[in-house]
Amino acid sequence: MDLPPLSFHASLGKEEPEEIETFLKVVPPAYHQYLDVFSKVKAEKLPTHCACDHHINLQVLLPPVGVIYSISNDGSETLRTYISGNLEKVFIKPSSSSTEAPVLFVKSKDEGLCLWVDYHKLNAVTRKKRYPVPPMNQLLTVFNGFHYLFQHRSAWCM
Repeated sequence: MDLPPLSFHASLGKEEPEEIETFLKVVPPAYHQYLDVFSKVKAEKLPTHCACDHHINLQVLLPPVGVIYSISNDGSETLRTYISGNLEKVFIKPSSSSTEAPVLFVKSKDEGLCLWVDYHKLNAVTRKKRYPVPPMNQLLTVFNGFHYLFQHRSAWCM
């Protein structure tokens, strides 16, 4: 049996040997070179972020309209855990926006609480950027013969 590349074992260094063996058994040998995708350690990290600010332009700033609901102790604890965990991983950042998205909790199959963020209110006050889209036949003419396309202005550095 071919062993996966060294980067796989290096990336899984903090994981249990049983998990590595499970990966080797479950994933077909043809895909062992991609085993690092299943690493829990790598899943906790995002790609390097470029130094650029992203702003969501809002329509006229109005005071929030809606009912404020109280959260149960379980919901409050779940929310605190979610926010602190994702702030540590840098999956989320503190916001300076004057608009918020309501947070709801749904019972999960294991009787725990699942966090659900309702972005409908935020989307309702976001100023949409609309650009004219060229006709499809014009796009096909322009991109005919291209082998590789890339996004020039990306939020993430490669």
